[in-house]
Amino acid sequence: MKKFALLTLIGLGFITTISAKEVFITANEIIVFIADDYEKVSSSELTPAVVEELLKQYPTSKLGGVYRNSKGEFKLIMVLKSGTRRTVFIDPYGNWIDKKKK
Repeated sequence: MKKFALLTLIGLGFITTISAKEVFITANEIIVFIADDYEKVSSSELTPAVVEELLKQYPTSKLGGVYRNSKGEFKLIMVLKSGTRRTVFIDPYGNWIDKKKK
């Protein structure tokens, strides 16, 4: 009987630990989603400085998507020559922005 009670307590401990981690992960995803306020725009809205910098850094790549936030910063989906996609961030003046998730 003591073994059964001990196993039950250990099992409950694992369940509460697992559920606590799931809630924490969900909270992080919500924060990231709220902070990302980019809206899809046309590529014609890119400034000349951004276009020039893109041609310098990604001469053989294609533009897969253009997004802009309320600060005027652009989020660009670049399709590389190899077919892989890369997301890059740049301000309207052609300065690259390093956005790393914590």
